[in-house]
Amino acid sequence: MTGFLLRRLAQSLLLTFGAITIVFVVLRVIPGDPASLMAGDEASPEQLDAMREEMGLNDPLFVQYLEHLADVVRLDFGESWRLGGDALTNALERMPPTLALAAYAMLLTIGVGFPLGVYAARHVGGWGDRLVTNLSLVGQALPSFWVGLVLMLIFARTLDILPNRAEATPTGLILPAVTLSLPFLGWLARLVRNGTLEELGKEYVRTARAKGLGSRVVFNIHVVRNTLTPVVTVFGLIMGNFIADAVIIEVVFAWPGIGSLMIDSITNRDYAVAEAAIVLIAVFYIVLNMLVDIVHAYLDPRTTLENA
Repeated sequence: MTGFLLRRLAQSLLLTFGAITIVFVVLRVIPGDPASLMAGDEASPEQLDAMREEMGLNDPLFVQYLEHLADVVRLDFGESWRLGGDALTNALERMPPTLALAAYAMLLTIGVGFPLGVYAARHVGGWGDRLVTNLSLVGQALPSFWVGLVLMLIFARTLDILPNRAEATPTGLILPAVTLSLPFLGWLARLVRNGTLEELGKEYVRTARAKGLGSRVVFNIHVVRNTLTPVVTVFGLIMGNFIADAVIIEVVFAWPGIGSLMIDSITNRDYAVAEAAIVLIAVFYIVLNMLVDIVHAYLDPRTTLENA
């Protein structure tokens, strides 16, 4: 188990290093001059050159990268010229709203997706199974931003029963949470359905029935419990995807999370905050993946043997 954990930790560090490198290069090659934005439209060429020199933009890209990497190791992404203060602090302050939205969406995904998957498995081949399967495919296929706009048009503008902007209230988060969870809700329902059907075909189910246990007991006690093992391991992956996908949802519903902060920072060429936000999202996703691997190894010790 120790070797397994060390390998996962090394892989996570390598992925984090790769994410920092990619973000640095992409933000430096996109069009736009942050020095001109900071100096203002009336700045002279000499003032612009002095600003670029102060920001280190006149140095070769490789030199900028090495200096930046040394700063990132110390958790120093620089100062925000637009918001003021430390860039990482600004990004961390916007993380709780995103986590709240993701947690709300996770509760919705689990509370609806898992029962639907179990229902479809218990009525395999019936109209309920076909309805759940087809609706889950449709939910996964629809683009999130379009779903958000349609829901906003129907429930906020037409029916006027929900706010058209995300608010820090149970009802104010319904529309963005539904929009965020819809693709993963269908995916979870199909995962639970297929996992349950696979468990129903295993030998221990036939053995339990041969011992006289009722179908309801076998299904609810044995089958559903064993179906939970692969489902639990994907919760972290779903949460990570929620954080990543929240970028679009937060913009659509004007939610002040780290996703909307990232978009605003990229638009205004605030490199420090943009990179801090992107790296924070990437690290969060990588850490969740590592924790999922650890939980899966704990629930299924064969994982560590296969990777030994």
